[in-house]
Amino acid sequence: MSVVHQLSAGWLLDHLSFINKINYQLHQHHEPCCSKNEFTTSVHFESLQMDSVSSSGACAAFIASDPTTKPENDDGGNYEMFTQKFVFRPELFDVTKPYITPAVHKECQQSNEKEDLMNVVKKEISISIIGKKRKRCVVFNQGELDAMEYHTKIRELILDGSLQLIQEGLKSGFLYPLFEKQDKCSKPITLPLDTCNLPELCEMAKHLPPLNEMEHQTFQLVEEDTSVTEQDLFLRVVENNSSFTKVITLMGQKYLLPPKSSFLLSDISCMQPLLNYRKTFDVIVIDPPWQNKSVKRSNRYSYLSPLQIKQIPIPKLAAPNCLLVTWVTNRQKHLRFIKEELYPSWSVEVVAEWHWVKITNSGEFVFPLDSPHKKPYEGLILGRVQEKTALPLRNADVNVLPIPDHKLIVSVPCTLHSHKPPLAEVLKDYIKPDGEYLELFARNLQPGWTSWGNEVLKFQHVDYFIALESGS
Repeated sequence: MSVVHQLSAGWLLDHLSFINKINYQLHQHHEPCCSKNEFTTSVHFESLQMDSVSSSGACAAFIASDPTTKPENDDGGNYEMFTQKFVFRPELFDVTKPYITPAVHKECQQSNEKEDLMNVVKKEISISIIGKKRKRCVVFNQGELDAMEYHTKIRELILDGSLQLIQEGLKSGFLYPLFEKQDKCSKPITLPLDTCNLPELCEMAKHLPPLNEMEHQTFQLVEEDTSVTEQDLFLRVVENNSSFTKVITLMGQKYLLPPKSSFLLSDISCMQPLLNYRKTFDVIVIDPPWQNKSVKRSNRYSYLSPLQIKQIPIPKLAAPNCLLVTWVTNRQKHLRFIKEELYPSWSVEVVAEWHWVKITNSGEFVFPLDSPHKKPYEGLILGRVQEKTALPLRNADVNVLPIPDHKLIVSVPCTLHSHKPPLAEVLKDYIKPDGEYLELFARNLQPGWTSWGNEVLKFQHVDYFIALESGS
């Protein structure tokens, strides 16, 4: 369970525990003389004839082994079977200190917690100009004023609710106070290199010939030996319906596919295989690449305009009464767009607004709560797809609770950019059991979910995991 504590204010989540309780077990075939620490999934590359793609853009395939048998090798002998278990690297959730702790914010935190936000901002400005001969006049634009007004409305909710959950986490030992000597001895985290550019692979896929409409629109990674071509991967929804992890290789990089998961690796221009999947979904979670100044400066990832986001075919993907959850930044422009334009265009009614609050392992906010720049929280807008026709008897046998407003999801964030906390367990009371679940713009896979995006395998890269000792 990823839920450590649940109170009226919301949930305290353990994201790392959620990942590691996924059955990341890989069955491997070894000859008796082989090393136990080597992957034995066979990988071969075939040349890909495309004018715009070099020979390095090759087709990758792997052979999936049957965990219940011991096949013969070329000499007539039997292979040995080993199970390799993987866990997510715990240091990627080792957030011991806040990202920013300027002295002015420490002073503000020690002051009256009910102090008006505008006074806090004015105090910061006055401190920043002490000692300067000329005092510059600070003028806030309308977006900044809207953000401060919004923060003032939800500040007490964030502060009081988070404090309750953090106190429970400290009592149970999930969160722990840090001593000064431990703080000084903390080591920097070395992140794995992002060596495989998944968005570029999606661009390559656009040059592949389209599938015959009569062909199956899914590709299942079954237990017996099979091969996966690049066309299968990019132009079909890939399913791992087994109870064990599979491995695929793209451009020399290995990715772990958890059991009971499915995905489509493509960008927004190639969503047709998802529409041809012949499924509609009871829950759809969206994490759009919102446009902002820092994204433009860093060129870290591409972003979509509001018009492009509005063109996502949610009405075709959503089942009746589908729960739609959209992650959103703190920009009021984006919040208004979702509530006033995006959801109405999809016939979705806004039912609640939740908040993800990011804390350290000791329970501090990762950013000062009253920082005029970055906030320690993000938003989630929840809505229901409205029925086109009245169905009074629909779901009469399903006990689904009404969705409350302003719930908090408090967790230690992953140090990897945009690795969002799991929502399956916090949503379970508000959705029908055994439904179909979809995540759009996903960067990782989950059992029981279909995931789509041009970086959908990003955090499934084997470098983000630790291989434990295998056994026969």
